[in-house]
Amino acid sequence: MFRVTIRGKFKGLDAAERAAVAAGSSPAYTEAGTFTCDASGSAFTFRCQVPAGADDDEDDAALLAMAALEAHGYAHEILQVAVTDMRTIKVRRRP
Repeated sequence: MFRVTIRGKFKGLDAAERAAVAAGSSPAYTEAGTFTCDASGSAFTFRCQVPAGADDDEDDAALLAMAALEAHGYAHEILQVAVTDMRTIKVRRRP
């Protein structure tokens, strides 16, 4: 599993689009992706969870997350993309 965080800016959202983004705002990672926005509604963080195949890498995950972002249909500019491969996360258990 990959977790992808995309930071960006919306380009020319109308009032209905701003309301739709605000209504669906959540900090959760989902396969469809979720948005969180600043107070003005212009800057956003998009969080997407991408299933990992045996041969998938961070570039594949980033491309799939960007496709999920595009599927929402809002005009935007991507500023930063960060990918975390959850398969490499080690959990330290308390003794």
